[in-house]
This record gives sequence, structure tokens and C-alpha cells, in this order.
Amino acid sequence: MAGQPEKKPESVYDFTLKDAKGNDVDLNTYKGKVLLIVNVASKCGLTDSNYKDLNHLHEKYKDQGLEILAFPCNQFGAQEPGSNDEIVEFACTRFKSEFPIFDKIEVNGESTSPFYKFLKSAKWGLLGDNIQWNFAKFLVDKNGQVSDRYYPTTSPLSIERDIKVLLGIE
Repeated sequence: MAGQPEKKPESVYDFTLKDAKGNDVDLNTYKGKVLLIVNVASKCGLTDSNYKDLNHLHEKYKDQGLEILAFPCNQFGAQEPGSNDEIVEFACTRFKSEFPIFDKIEVNGESTSPFYKFLKSAKWGLLGDNIQWNFAKFLVDKNGQVSDRYYPTTSPLSIERDIKVLLGIE
């Protein structure tokens, strides 16, 4: 009903977002999975190492319930300038990425995606809630709650143990 306040999201499952092809994706479809949510960029100094490590984790744990969700963002040094099609082509051709890539979003400022507002409100960074750079990571448990937040310079492989714990295999 118009004028009614929207219900405050309680988990990531309360969001429906656009994928890179413009399709609605109800995050409820990931219920029961561990999610690693990352703001990505194709022209960043962290790109190669992060995509390689993310692909490794996805391949190793996808059958055990890990899903990686990539959110392109052009807010840091204009390092993700391409269209969604170009971003998908880059990730899938250069890195053979098979995890979902979503619509380009903003993670800071007045136009911050409500989804990223939710993630940041759940786990604050050392310097407040702003995302510092490309490849900031949020680890989400099987109940859709943010378990941890990692800085852009944190290698995805260094959080493998945390992922295994949430998957129930360690």
C-alpha cells in the first residue's frame, strides 16, 4: 500500500536483484547456501588474484553449498567502466568464472544499493561502513545473515577456513 513503510530486511533472502542480463534474481533461491558476496572490477590491481582465488573456491566448494555472487562496481578509480555484457564476457572468457554476476551497482554514497546498505549495516569496517575499494567481501551464512566482512586486500583463499566452518565441513 502506498505510503506504508517498507518492511526492514532481515536477511539477504529479502532482496530481489537484477543479474547482469537484467533478469530479476530472488536471493531466496540461495536459501541454505553459504554466500561470498564481492564487489568486483575488471581493471583493478586486485582483479587477477581475486578472480583466480574466487574461481578456485567456487570450483572446490560449489557442490557443498558455496555460492559466490559478484557485483560489478565502478566507484573506485573507474575500474569497472564496461557494460554488463562486457563485464560478463571479461569474467567468463579471461577467468572462466561460472559464478553469478549481477547488475553493476553502487556500494557507497547517496546511490548505494539497498542490498549493500543491508550488508554494511550488518558488519561495519574498521573505518565505518563504507566499502574501501574493489573486492571487499561479505560472508553470509546459510540463514542469510552476514557472518563476516573482509577488506579488499584479503585474499579469498585466506578465508577458506571460515567458509568451511559455515558449510559444516570443518
